[in-house]
Amino acid sequence: DVGKLQLANCSGSKRAGDWNLNVTPGMNTSKVTISLTRNLQLCLPNATDCCTTPLCVVETLQVLACRDSVILAHLLIQAEIYANSSFTGNVSENATVIPNQAFQPLGSCPCDLTAGACDVRCCCDPECTPDLKQLFNESCFTGVFGGDVNPPFDQLCSSWSMEYTPDWFPFLCVQSSLNNTPFLGYFYHGSISIPRVPPFKIPLQTSPGKLFTGYRQGDPIMTEENECFTIPQQSMAGQCVGNAPVAYRQNFDVKCLTHLASYKEGLPHDVRINSGTGDFIQQNVIYRTVTDTGKFITESESLHTAEVLCQNVTFAEHYTFIWKDKNIEQINVTVFLGSLCEGEILTQRFSANFLSLNSTNAAELFGNPGYQVGKSVKAANMNASDTSGNLNIWQPAGRGLCASATYTPVLFGLDSFSGCMLEVGINEDCSLLRGNVTEKLNSLIQATHIGKRDNSSYSDLNDWVEIIRLDPFNSETNVSTGNLKGICPDIPANLNIRLIFADVGAVQGIPQQEILAVQISYSTVIWQFQCGLTCENSVSFLPITASVQFIKVPSQPPIPMTRFQINYTEFDCNRNDVCWPQLFYPLTRFYTGEPYSQCLAKGLSLAFLVLLAAIMSNPWFSKLRNSFLV
Repeated sequence: DVGKLQLANCSGSKRAGDWNLNVTPGMNTSKVTISLTRNLQLCLPNATDCCTTPLCVVETLQVLACRDSVILAHLLIQAEIYANSSFTGNVSENATVIPNQAFQPLGSCPCDLTAGACDVRCCCDPECTPDLKQLFNESCFTGVFGGDVNPPFDQLCSSWSMEYTPDWFPFLCVQSSLNNTPFLGYFYHGSISIPRVPPFKIPLQTSPGKLFTGYRQGDPIMTEENECFTIPQQSMAGQCVGNAPVAYRQNFDVKCLTHLASYKEGLPHDVRINSGTGDFIQQNVIYRTVTDTGKFITESESLHTAEVLCQNVTFAEHYTFIWKDKNIEQINVTVFLGSLCEGEILTQRFSANFLSLNSTNAAELFGNPGYQVGKSVKAANMNASDTSGNLNIWQPAGRGLCASATYTPVLFGLDSFSGCMLEVGINEDCSLLRGNVTEKLNSLIQATHIGKRDNSSYSDLNDWVEIIRLDPFNSETNVSTGNLKGICPDIPANLNIRLIFADVGAVQGIPQQEILAVQISYSTVIWQFQCGLTCENSVSFLPITASVQFIKVPSQPPIPMTRFQINYTEFDCNRNDVCWPQLFYPLTRFYTGEPYSQCLAKGLSLAFLVLLAAIMSNPWFSKLRNSFLV
């Protein structure tokens, strides 16, 4: 019936009158499309199935979402559709003239927002009568929004204020009308071009020849489309970035968490890579299927539906770049595929490894034998049959307990701080607690030596530096036994790892960094049991931490200061604004701001003027001049 809305029920159909309902199911949402099937053309004489009036359709639609005959949601749609028509009359020549914004404001009353009505507090609104303005005359909008589109500028003489203007303002102020204001005229009349530069794109060289002369360490690897070659990597915030550029000769191995709803495919493997000489090489891809998904599926949520949507996705991608000098010779990619279902969380792994073409050992470091920032510090245990060692810090998970914490290696050049929580009871023996904490901290350092370089050989002891250990307890330290219950002093809860390194050379212009010394020390704290109203049968937590600090020192000791530099500091140009030894610096060959001939000419002219001034200021010059005048 017209004017009445039918009762909502789930027995309706997807068609009602001239309306059709179409539902497109998606992964988490469904797309609902409502379409009109009737003709929307205006009726011609003796025509049917058309619109008799310009306002062709005025109807109210009710859309219901049901499940098992139960209404979950409903939507009311008010449809007002006009007929399609083609204008065949005469076009009026009256048009709104828009003033040139370079010389006149576009709107004289910006607060006039409602047509045909008075806007409250808008005193420049022409629809506001004097009676209405009296209601808000004291609260009008100020500034440009309130109609003051030509405010007095600071250089105007009428803007002179004794408080904020300098004394010379009346001599340099401007006498001008507000029509000639500096707030207008700030427009550049020139050609406008919209740049269309894709992300990570490097402009092409205009000069003929090859695009590149070779990569340097850290340069982004480019594709055939002159864009950066990207592989998902971790950002500094710990999140995975899908379009992170791959840097030349910088290895990485990252893990990214994802699920089926947020899964996205990376770059296709048919993208060709710029080798560094202008030639392009194809990736050699090997696809493998993951049979044991337990290493990748870390968590599975309980699903309440019988049908589970699954999809074949990428579990891991391992890239191996074979390089020589400044060029990439070959790219090998191994892709592991598997099935991921809804509710499952996937741990994807992406790695890139750069191997030298001349290297026969895959573990051997490419080109630069020194450490690189972000590479694991190499450790060794020379007291064991298996000389390989570890230098780690904690990587807590879950509640942050030491019992469930895993290890992560110390990365060169990156200062870090980590820790975990150790459960301690109120009746804990202090001596046992110190031993337990010391054992936990020592488990991070399963090594006696640290490699000076990343390619240090286990067979050559000269490639290693011994770890200097400062034990928390020695024969000269009095350790308190702690007789009070729940209080233990001198607990070595903090492990401090200091690595001293320096630049000892360069390979192809890249600094070669080498570790010179390693020191391990402990900081003690006083532990006190923390409890609430009662302390019976409860445990407290003791935080233990490990910090890593990299200290860079000069490769050679600095030149000692001379006795003259120590005693006469006023002549030291590095510690004073005025440097007298460099008074004639512009006249020396070291000054390159101007040609030497011009500097010499200016210097001689200045010396002549100084000499002339000295002569004219002498008393005998005055006597000589007076004798000539007589």
